[in-house]
Amino acid sequence: MQEDFLHYIWKHKAFDSSHLKTTKGDLIRISNLGQHNHNAGPDFFNAQLSIAEQFWAGNVEIHIKSSDWYVHHHETDKAYDNVILHVVWEHDTEIFRQDNSEIPTLELKYYVDKNLIHNYQKLIQSKTWINCETSFSEVDDFLLNNWLERLYIERLERKSETIQQLLKASNKDWEAVLFQMLLKNFGLKVNGEPFLSLANSIDFSVVRKIQNDVLDLEALLFGQSGLLSEEQIEEAYYTNLKHRYGFLKQKFNLDSNGVLPLQFFRLRPPNFPTIRLSQFANLYSLEQNLFSKIIQFNTRDEFYDFFNLGVTGFWRSHYTFGKTSKVSKKALTKSFIDLLIINTLIPLKFSYAKAHGKSVEDEVFQLIKELKIENNSIVSKFLDLKPIGKNALNSQALLQLKQNYCDKNKCLQCAIGNSLIVKNN
Repeated sequence: MQEDFLHYIWKHKAFDSSHLKTTKGDLIRISNLGQHNHNAGPDFFNAQLSIAEQFWAGNVEIHIKSSDWYVHHHETDKAYDNVILHVVWEHDTEIFRQDNSEIPTLELKYYVDKNLIHNYQKLIQSKTWINCETSFSEVDDFLLNNWLERLYIERLERKSETIQQLLKASNKDWEAVLFQMLLKNFGLKVNGEPFLSLANSIDFSVVRKIQNDVLDLEALLFGQSGLLSEEQIEEAYYTNLKHRYGFLKQKFNLDSNGVLPLQFFRLRPPNFPTIRLSQFANLYSLEQNLFSKIIQFNTRDEFYDFFNLGVTGFWRSHYTFGKTSKVSKKALTKSFIDLLIINTLIPLKFSYAKAHGKSVEDEVFQLIKELKIENNSIVSKFLDLKPIGKNALNSQALLQLKQNYCDKNKCLQCAIGNSLIVKNN
């Protein structure tokens, strides 16, 4: 038995409350279970109940054993003086407040259905990929779809917290935050952190001053990332960038010490950091107020049209500085743009609306559902367990489910876990 399961039982009144009695035999009638407290202090605030026809209003504390009251030293803590009922699984001793007045105790194990306990133990003791792996296919579709939508909003809320931190650091400059987040996601998984460190090394005011010249932008990005440190390359374009970067570095007092090394190993050439940085520079040279522009977009096709761009001239015939390749535009693919929409643009739209007291959930749901489901090992495993709508909302929600509920054994906080625990109860 675990204490958080007792919290669940009390919170959801998952017990027979018709003939409750204290360990002393006094009848208990519950008017209000109280509000679940997740911080320090009693477990449930402002409960209302009657004990032996005497009405009480106060707090409820829950433990596995009565003696845990003393293990946790509640008898010397004034915060527990207003506890009106001690709810335990096993009663092994009487407990008292600081003033030595006895606190009534409810021994809960006599009022909980055995099926509920069996379902919980079966779920929580599972050794499979996720606790409910063998039962996941049985989950009601309506319940699952509603839960996935809630999980997606929860994921957006979490990303919104990160955005708020970036906003605070940038003095509420949305354009600067977009620059940081967009550059990070241009690096995808392999170069995401190095690209973010690159963005953090550049004050966005510098970008604003030079973004009319794409070569200056490339020089800034390539130079800060360490790609212009070679001495052996005899190429006019490379020499030009190196000269420009030297000027920019001195003019703006640039420091690249905190920039992480870029990775080329095991990347397909279209994902080389050189190509991604050229595409990124091209984007910012073409649009002066990028955030103001994209915040107005609500459909996938609007984003596809806007981000339909490639590299600058030199990179059409190169993947690295030292070797030529077949000429191609090297345009951003729709699948790449999808990732930008999912990981950068929607979270920013959501956060921007939230900051201005607006709700864009319907717009966000419509947009995210237009995008294809992401292809990764977690999503694939869930799809093997149960057919689920193949859109990006579901893949984002499944990632949130696995990382923040399944991996942390938070079945009691999960709608799926809840439905399996009360099944046939």
